[in-house]
Amino acid sequence: MIAVITGDIIGSRKGKVETWINKLKDTLIIYGEEPKKWEIYRGDSFQLSIPPEIALLAALHIKSAIKQTKLQDVRIAIGIGDEKHQASKITEANGPAYINSGECFESLKKQTLAIKSNNSNFDEEINVMLSLYLLTANNWSSTASTVIKTAIENPQKNQKSLAQILNKSQSSVSEALKRGGFDEMQRMNEYYKNNILQSCYH
Repeated sequence: MIAVITGDIIGSRKGKVETWINKLKDTLIIYGEEPKKWEIYRGDSFQLSIPPEIALLAALHIKSAIKQTKLQDVRIAIGIGDEKHQASKITEANGPAYINSGECFESLKKQTLAIKSNNSNFDEEINVMLSLYLLTANNWSSTASTVIKTAIENPQKNQKSLAQILNKSQSSVSEALKRGGFDEMQRMNEYYKNNILQSCYH
């Protein structure tokens, strides 16, 4: 059972490519090696293979990295299922997880992040939560994005430590996390992690 993230950059032609592509690569490399685990293709599309339980947080991590730029955002579909064929390049692998990811990506209209597994009840629940959370996340400022990205990358660190890493005051870090809905994101991610494996294996 794997999760396959398929995404593309919204506004990829605005400004310089380097501003967002380096942020994307630096984030994807945290989750595995290119091109077996991830690839950027067609200029502004990407795919990442990842354990299901960390897929939602990874998607929000990628979003926080890209939204630092002010000009770009990201559309992401998470497909969960089996992997039938492993390849040296992720774009050549296949199986239900890849099909779910592709179908989910094709169905993205106004919602910029959605999940498709083999359990439609679970998908419906989590996608409603996501649509509500995106009302906040789609409006992250570059400051909030930077603070949220740093918090995701340093889960053991408290706000005081995050403030030191970012060279900001603790109150500004606290304010950015609050504005970005970080607590709500963590609660949604806990719900996702607790339910994803049960719902997809049964």
